[in-house]
Amino acid sequence: MPFPRHLLTDDEDLVLDLRPHWWYLAPAAALLAVAVLFGLLALINNWTSWISVPIGVWVLVALGYFGIRYLTWTTINFVVTSERVISRTGVVSKQGIEIPLDRINTVFFNQSVFERVIGAGDLGIESAGEGGRQTFTDIRRPNLVQNEIYRQVEGLEDRKLQRLGQAASSGAPVETSIPEQIEKLDQLRRQGVITDEEFETKKRDLLDRM
Repeated sequence: MPFPRHLLTDDEDLVLDLRPHWWYLAPAAALLAVAVLFGLLALINNWTSWISVPIGVWVLVALGYFGIRYLTWTTINFVVTSERVISRTGVVSKQGIEIPLDRINTVFFNQSVFERVIGAGDLGIESAGEGGRQTFTDIRRPNLVQNEIYRQVEGLEDRKLQRLGQAASSGAPVETSIPEQIEKLDQLRRQGVITDEEFETKKRDLLDRM
């Protein structure tokens, strides 16, 4: 199922809506294929019941396992928007995590040689907050997803700076808390706009006002 659009805010754009890579289904598909192969051999060669019955049960179990795995696959969403990274899963009961882009510190990915060939891998996100580090498996083209997340983070920071500039030019008061000001200063430091020494100096000035 696609990610429900009504869960987005009015000014939020959906950038990526991904299912897990097909490799997520490979173990269940392989088990089902082997079970069906043995089932066909049992029918063709007319094997005795003490062999064919367990094989029949095996086919049913493998089919059920594949069905459950496929149904789970259809309900997993890895979503990148212009404001958040969202992961949701679940058929009846839902589980999910949302990471605001402005809290993301680092995005990294991991691929084995085989995963590079098939275009799959794991994606990790380190963020400020209680969640800390989250790892997402079987992501399609994780290197491209990493780049897109960084692109959206930069876009969000640019929009915030533009709003601040517009508010300042119009003379409207900007209500920004000291922690938010320190966070914005840290963003400017990471972008290379200000040096580490300037950041520490301005940070101390702001903390002295608290």
